[in-house]
Amino acid sequence: VQLQASGGGWVQAGDSLKLSCAAAVRTAVGWFRQAPGKEREFVAAISWPGTKTAFAKSVKGRFTISRDNTKNTVDSQMNSLKPEDTAVYYCATRDNQYLSDVLNDYYYWGQGTLVTVSS
Repeated sequence: VQLQASGGGWVQAGDSLKLSCAAAVRTAVGWFRQAPGKEREFVAAISWPGTKTAFAKSVKGRFTISRDNTKNTVDSQMNSLKPEDTAVYYCATRDNQYLSDVLNDYYYWGQGTLVTVSS
């Protein structure tokens, strides 16, 4: 299973950014992030085929997650970005269609994409 995350970049606080994960899978996909000096944490997840979503409290109402099963992509639209959103963002998938906010439930990881939000 191969995952490819893209879309990171440098933005100012309040801006928006869309991350995309190329994921040719029929399983749940999650986005996680890891800030410098911190542990990797859950951001958002979507079930297969996409009927259920979940978000971390810190991003709820600002981030969305969606998937296009014809294009095999899972996107995360990040709005109203804050400096504390600065991190390397990873997409990951597990071995079933049910979403989870637990890092260890995800077995396959893509490389990260860096998001930097300046104040």
